[in-house]
Amino acid sequence: MIATLRGRLQSKSPTEVVIEAGGVGYGVSIPLSTFELLGGPGTETFLFTYLHVREDILQLFGFATEGERDAFRLLISVTGIGPRMAQTILSGISVRDLREHLVRGNAGALTTVPGIGKKLAERLVVELRDKAARRDAGDPGLPGGDGRERIRTEALLALTSLGYSRPAAEKALHAALQHSAGTDITVEALLKAALKLVSR
Repeated sequence: MIATLRGRLQSKSPTEVVIEAGGVGYGVSIPLSTFELLGGPGTETFLFTYLHVREDILQLFGFATEGERDAFRLLISVTGIGPRMAQTILSGISVRDLREHLVRGNAGALTTVPGIGKKLAERLVVELRDKAARRDAGDPGLPGGDGRERIRTEALLALTSLGYSRPAAEKALHAALQHSAGTDITVEALLKAALKLVSR
């Protein structure tokens, strides 16, 4: 099982990247949300990965955050949703919004996501509502002590994958978290704040 991948980004498109690690170029399918967080070719990149195994193919999927990978695994556990469909869904909705709609049973909101029709939205709510609710306690997109630490960790990974040095990234994240103390914060919001402060 390939759980993570770190290496030099050779090329990228909105749906796929090639990462060179140990002299091997790995083709990795990604959602659009991950594409938007990646640096340019030549930068060091880190992804959480999921290896999809079939009789005729091995396909590697990559994600900027562990939360995205968890959501991907939840989606492909639903009858009728394969990895490509899950990738499409995650390209059209944030992990936080997906889980919120699932927990609230908001099938109507899910139908606005590309690839999700009414029947599939209802199936998602039926099969994933309880699972999503149980995972919310440790969701990095939710507030709280542990949640904020996981948010910081994911933001740090994203910044280093964009090519920023770890010390510079940690300094910027510390300042951004200090500024947001006492308020709810998401990985995306923290990244935006840190990017305004970080220097290469």
